[in-house]
Amino acid sequence: MRFAQYGPNTPSLHHERALILQFLSRFRNPLVLLLLAASAVSAVTGDQTSFFIITFMVLMSVTLDFIQEHRAGKAAEGLKASVAVHASVLRDGKPQETPVAKIVPGDVVALVAGDLVPADCVVLEAKDFFINQALLTGEPYPVEKRTGVVPASDMSSATHAVFMGTSVISGNARVLVCRTGPATALGEIADSLTTNGTPTSFERGTRQFGLLIMRLTILLVLFVLLVNSLFHRPWLETFLFAVALAVGLTPELLPMVVSVTLSRGAIRMSRQQVIVKRLSSIQDLGSMDVLCTDKTGTLTEARIRLERHVNPSGVESERVLQLAYLNSFFESGLRSPLDDAILAHQEIDISAWHKIDEVQFDFERRRISVLVESDGQRLLVVKGAPEDILRLSTHYEGDSAEDLRPLDGDALTRVQTLNDDLAREGFRVLGIAWRKVAADHPHAVVDDETELVFAGFAAFLDPPKASAGPALQALTASGIAVKIVTGDNELVTRHICTQLGVEITGVLTGNDLQLLNDEALWAKLDNVNLFCRVNPAQKNRIIQALQARRHVVGYLGDGINDAPALKSADIGISVDSAVDVAKDAADMIMLKSDLQVLHDGVREGRRTFGNIMKYIMMGTSSSFGNMFSMAGATVLLPFLPMLPVQILLNNLMYDLSEVAIPMDKVDDDYLATPRQWNMNFIRNFMLTIGPVSSVFDFLTFYIMLSVFSAGEALFRTGWFIESIASQVLVIFIIRTRHNPLQSQPSRLLILASLAVIACAIILPYLPLGHWFGFVPLPLEFFAFLIAMVVCYLIAVEVVKRWFYCQHGKAFTR
Repeated sequence: MRFAQYGPNTPSLHHERALILQFLSRFRNPLVLLLLAASAVSAVTGDQTSFFIITFMVLMSVTLDFIQEHRAGKAAEGLKASVAVHASVLRDGKPQETPVAKIVPGDVVALVAGDLVPADCVVLEAKDFFINQALLTGEPYPVEKRTGVVPASDMSSATHAVFMGTSVISGNARVLVCRTGPATALGEIADSLTTNGTPTSFERGTRQFGLLIMRLTILLVLFVLLVNSLFHRPWLETFLFAVALAVGLTPELLPMVVSVTLSRGAIRMSRQQVIVKRLSSIQDLGSMDVLCTDKTGTLTEARIRLERHVNPSGVESERVLQLAYLNSFFESGLRSPLDDAILAHQEIDISAWHKIDEVQFDFERRRISVLVESDGQRLLVVKGAPEDILRLSTHYEGDSAEDLRPLDGDALTRVQTLNDDLAREGFRVLGIAWRKVAADHPHAVVDDETELVFAGFAAFLDPPKASAGPALQALTASGIAVKIVTGDNELVTRHICTQLGVEITGVLTGNDLQLLNDEALWAKLDNVNLFCRVNPAQKNRIIQALQARRHVVGYLGDGINDAPALKSADIGISVDSAVDVAKDAADMIMLKSDLQVLHDGVREGRRTFGNIMKYIMMGTSSSFGNMFSMAGATVLLPFLPMLPVQILLNNLMYDLSEVAIPMDKVDDDYLATPRQWNMNFIRNFMLTIGPVSSVFDFLTFYIMLSVFSAGEALFRTGWFIESIASQVLVIFIIRTRHNPLQSQPSRLLILASLAVIACAIILPYLPLGHWFGFVPLPLEFFAFLIAMVVCYLIAVEVVKRWFYCQHGKAFTR
């Protein structure tokens, strides 16, 4: 009932238009409107046949485009919905995972660190609850939220409320949903927050391609109008011919081919356990030449075990385990796998202790402190990165907790050596320390983390994945530089890399990055593949520096600290088990945390890009050549080389043959390297291959007139069939860089192409052919047709090979 009243919980209400309205919106294309206007003029002037044929073909073309794109869009939306963010909602007194879009006012939602706030809510219960609401206020620092009703002039001071789109940094809470959807603070400014973002290289390329074709279309149409006006030919026929020529040149099928190809790529990737949230990221994945990845869960099994807990002398110590357990048990932030490994030791009895306060973990301090009390004694227990814990410690435990010794130079050296030895053995290490405070010490603050007593180390093992080594080798062989970006220790990461067979070419730590300006960092990036002890801001800086070096960068991460880098990367990749903030920022979600799955996705991205490029290469070669020939023929012939309806039919049949391109196969060597848009390569291809088509067109003109003594109808019929046959069959030459006999196309592409050619050949012999102005052809024509098409395909193959010898390097980028 409440859902029906308030509607879906989305910032903007995008009501899906009725299918009929979506279909009618396709007619906003200026060329479509121009054709319909021309058909109406034909009807008014008495040419009913042209009216019906033009109208029918326009409807056919628009319907084909609409159906294909609609089906593709539905499939893509279905996949995206499968990884939608859920929230833990209390209904009927029981928590249940509910899609955020289904949340309604009155729901009670449980929030923990890493969650996105699903709606505007008031806080019912809170425990060390900190929110990042920079999306709404621009304030980058976390804000603590508490219970109560506090009058607030703006949302930044509303400490009792949380808002949709903000994220939980630490702690936990229960909140009551008050406003959902457009009624939220985010919903009120949703339109201003909605931006198209920076266009990808592929989006920029398709736009440039469209502009190129548009310029050529305008020039050819103006040329045709000028020539026909000089020869005083009928204005209506000339106008229709010019419009039909513009339609033939316009890549009106490109949006459909792109949509269908990307959606089919998304479906295939879903079978490989990768869900695509942003369709264009498939092509970006195919263009990716650098992948930045964390270590835990991708290179390792993420099954972390606490193997050792040693004192400063390297001796196993139950005291260290107890302190670590106290810290992990009482912390209220996002528990890491290290905490889970510590808490697995349930034999530790902490019933005598209770919590007073804590200082939450953050990625700058890299530690967490918990203030606990037992029998009137208060203790601050600190756990974190060993180097930071040692830096803050002034003493260390000797033989017992009462035996405190100064952590001087020699002692510090011994402890640091112990830490390094553990790291070299592949252990992830946490430092454990403590400090006594006064019995009336009320709160834990960052300033309390000084003059600590170092208790020892907790050492964890996370074995490398068996599949990670081969996957890294496969990615490298595919032209992708893998860079490991981790907050972990350099020695631990080196150990994992050695086990996986990864050659380390260079290392930078977080401290190193602080000393480098942008130019110095750019100079080092290509030779460094290991970044250790880096914080979230540094991860983001690495991504942006790689992009400044003209790399297409992917980032694989699953934590709160990965969200900025996921947003900045060209392709943000996360896993289904990631925190909500990371999944929301990512473009793709891996249902299986395995780099081999990602490598399969890379190949799918390149396959998708390859099939899109096939259509573009066709549009810039044979079809352009044919349209150029039509424009040129208006000068050489005393009549139009094709009637307007014949050009439109030619274009429609050609489009039908190309519908199968998204399902075509792609050569293995095309999948071997990253693929990026290269406008110069496409333009050069057009200028090289296009004239070959025109040469054979003009040869056809000569033979039709001199050998067959063709009149207008016979000439148009013969050239129509020759044009269809050459234009459709040349896809089998253009679709591969290699010998077309050794590159197997998909069965559907073969069937579609042959079916279109068969229809074109049969049409003049059917009663329907008369409506289009066709007449039966003599049998001798088909011998000429076979010879002409074979010679044309051989010529294109020869020119294509020469072209790739000259421009092969551009082909690989």
